[in-house]
Order: sequence, then structure tokens, then C-alpha cells
Amino acid sequence: MILPVILAGGSGTRLWPLSREGQPKQLLKLTGEHSMLQQTVLRLEGFNGLDAPVIICNGQYRW
Repeated sequence: MILPVILAGGSGTRLWPLSREGQPKQLLKLTGEHSMLQQTVLRLEGFNGLDAPVIICNGQYRW
């Protein structure tokens, strides 16, 4: 099995004013109906032999 690891860190400062501390760029819907993070996860569809992805992010965005 392959364990996908997605890096989704950042503090939301580079795309200001779109991104902010409470709404970093990985959570923004910039190019469609899904956030950038959701688009990344969706790209994994169709690959065989993958475990559920692990997402590395700042602690304040942990669900």
C-alpha cells in the first residue's frame, strides 16, 4: 500500500487579501467548486493501492 501525504501548511499571508489566518489558500475555492485541498485529494481518485491520505497542516486547521 502507498500512503499519500499531502502538505497543506501555511499561514494565509501570501495571497492576502484572499487568504487570511482563518482562511488559508489551501481552503480557498480559487478555480472551481472545490478548495485547493479538496482538488488535491480528488486527484488521488482512480489510483489503486492507496491508503487514505494523511494531510499535514497547521494545528489550528485540524478538524
